Amino acid sequence: MSQQQPKVLFILHIPPPVNGAAMMGKYLMDSELINSGFDADYINLSSSSSLDAIGKGGVGKILAVAKILFKVFLALLRKKYDLCYLTLTAKGVGFYKDALVIGLVKLFGVPRVYHFHNKGVSKNVDAGWKRALYRFVFKDAHCILLSPHLYYDIAAFVPKERVFYCPNGIREEHDTSLTEKQLDAPCNFLFLSNMMEEKGVLVLLEATKILKQRNLDFTCHFVGAWSDVGEKEFFNIVSENQLETMVFAHGKQYGADKARFFKAADVFVFPTYYHNECFPLVLLEAMQYSLPIISTNEGGIADIVIEGKTGLMAKQQDALDLANTMQQLLQDSLSRKRMGSNGKKHFKNKFTHAIFERNMFDILGSLH
Repeated sequence: MSQQQPKVLFILHIPPPVNGAAMMGKYLMDSELINSGFDADYINLSSSSSLDAIGKGGVGKILAVAKILFKVFLALLRKKYDLCYLTLTAKGVGFYKDALVIGLVKLFGVPRVYHFHNKGVSKNVDAGWKRALYRFVFKDAHCILLSPHLYYDIAAFVPKERVFYCPNGIREEHDTSLTEKQLDAPCNFLFLSNMMEEKGVLVLLEATKILKQRNLDFTCHFVGAWSDVGEKEFFNIVSENQLETMVFAHGKQYGADKARFFKAADVFVFPTYYHNECFPLVLLEAMQYSLPIISTNEGGIADIVIEGKTGLMAKQQDALDLANTMQQLLQDSLSRKRMGSNGKKHFKNKFTHAIFERNMFDILGSLH
C-alpha cells in the first residue's frame, strides 16, 4: 500500500499585486514537485490588489480579510491537515490580519510553518501587548527564512533549531547572452526596481552627478514604475545637473523589453536601504545575465553579492561612496567580466527555481 500524501494547507500571497512574496507563492502553487508530493490546498492571503493598497485599511479591506478567514475556517473543517504553511507578514496591519488566521489554525491544532519574505519583528516590540502577541503567534511554530542574515529579526521568539533557510530562486531564461558592444562604448549602468527613494534612486542620481563631474564616460538607465520618486522630480534633477545625455528613465518594462535592458547593461546598480528589503529577486535576474552587481548590505543581499567576487558593496545612503564604487567597475572591464561570470555560476549553483523548489519540498517533507 502506498504511503498517504501529507495534507498541507498553503495560506500564501499570490499576484496581484506583483512582489517578491507573491511571485514565490505563485511558484509554489504551480510547482509540479510540491503538488505531486503533498495533498495541497491553497488559499490566497492577499487582501490588497495593488502595491499602493498594501498596509492600508478601509471597508473593502475588512471584507477581504473576513473572506480569507471564512475560507480558512471551511478548509480546516473539511480536512485534517498535517501542516499549515503561511507566508507571515512581520509587522503592521498585515501581521494583525495574519495573527487572526493563525488563531484559527491553532484552534484546530494544526502544526505551523511560517515563511518570511519580509522583516521587522525586532523593531515592532515596543509594547508589552505586541510581545505577547508575537509569543502567541510563534509558540511551537517553525520558520523559513531567506538567509541566516535575517535570523536576528525573530531570535527573541524562535530558537535556531526551529528555523530553516531557503533562499529564493527564479526560473532560468533561455537567452541571457549580453548584447555585443563596441570597445569604446561607455559603461552602461542599470537600475531596475520601483522608483522609490528607499530603493536608492536619488542616491544613484547624485552618484551619476559626481561621475559626470569627474568627466567619466557612462550611461545609466532607470527601469521601473514611478513611485514616491515621481517622473517630474526625476527629470528636474536630470535637467538641473545637465545629465540628459547620460541618465535615462524608461518606466515599467516587462518580458522581452525588460530583458533588452539587462542584455545591454554592463553593471547592475541597486543601492537600496528599503526597510523591508530581504532577498531581491531582481539581483538574481541580473546575475543570470552575467552582470556584476553593486548593492548594499541590507537583508540577505550579502548572500547574493559576494564582495569582490560577484560584485561590490557600497555604503547605504552615501552617494560619494557609491560613485567611487561605480567608478571602480567603470574603469575595469576585466573585473566586470570576471564578476559577471562568477555571478552567473553563483546563480546556477544556488538560486534557480529548481533548487528553490527542491529545498521547499525537503523542508515541508521534514515537518509533516
